[in-house]
Order: sequence, then C-alpha cells, then structure tokens
Amino acid sequence: MAIMILRRSQDSIYLEMARLISLRGTCARRRVGCVLVDQDGFVLSMGYNGVASGRPHCIDLDHRCPGADLPSGVGLDQCQAIHAEQNAILRLPDPRQLYTAYCTTSPCISCVKLLLGTSCERIVFAQEYPHSVSATWWKEAGREWVHLVLP
Repeated sequence: MAIMILRRSQDSIYLEMARLISLRGTCARRRVGCVLVDQDGFVLSMGYNGVASGRPHCIDLDHRCPGADLPSGVGLDQCQAIHAEQNAILRLPDPRQLYTAYCTTSPCISCVKLLLGTSCERIVFAQEYPHSVSATWWKEAGREWVHLVLP
C-alpha cells in the first residue's frame, strides 16, 4: 500500500518563512516578516520590521518609540520601525528580479508604493492591514493581491 504525502504549495511555504523571520522583529506594535522571491521561486531577500541597526529596540520597555502604543495602522510617522518590506527591498540584489512578496501582514500604502516601483507582480499575505487603499492601488496596477490563510 502506497503512502501519499501531501506537498505544501510554494505560497504556503514562503508565507511560513515570512512568519518565522517576523520573530526577529523589534517593533513593539507588531511583528512583520517579508520574503521576496523571483519568478522561479528562489528567495532573493528577507526582512522584518524594527528600528535601524544600532538603535535601541522598541520592544525594550525603556526604549519605546513615540508610536509604540498607538493603534495599528495609525501614526506611522511616529513609529521608528523600518517595515519588513522596506528592509527586504533594501537587501534586494536587483529589484527587477522580484516577482512575489510574501508578507505576514498585507503591506501599508508606503510599502505598496515601493513594491510598485519594482517588478513585483504578486503580494501574498496572511493578515489584512488597516490600509485598504493598498489593495486598491495594487490591483489597479494589474497585479495580484492574494490573502492566504495559513493552517
């Protein structure tokens, strides 16, 4: 009797990788992870949200930034964290190779603007972020916006 082993999709595997990398996040408001891959499914870059290198981490109670206690989606200019997508884009060897961005949370409007400036065609995410205009702008550009619920 043959045993059948189910193989998980690339989307679910890369989204799980984004969830894992989010555990490195240093933002007190939310931990987000991002994995950027090319059209062949090879990882190009990863990032998580947190303050710039060398700065005190917001998750440390005595170093919380002015935006640390604000509700999600508001006061982004008061938050000192660099977003996961931004950190991943900063580490891309060539933004023209990017095909899919896997994010634990759908990108905010600022990150969507950055991703629109690359060759990225797909955004796959696990949780919806409060900026609904992000999805609108992305879809208006003819690109794929995928909400994938992980088990």
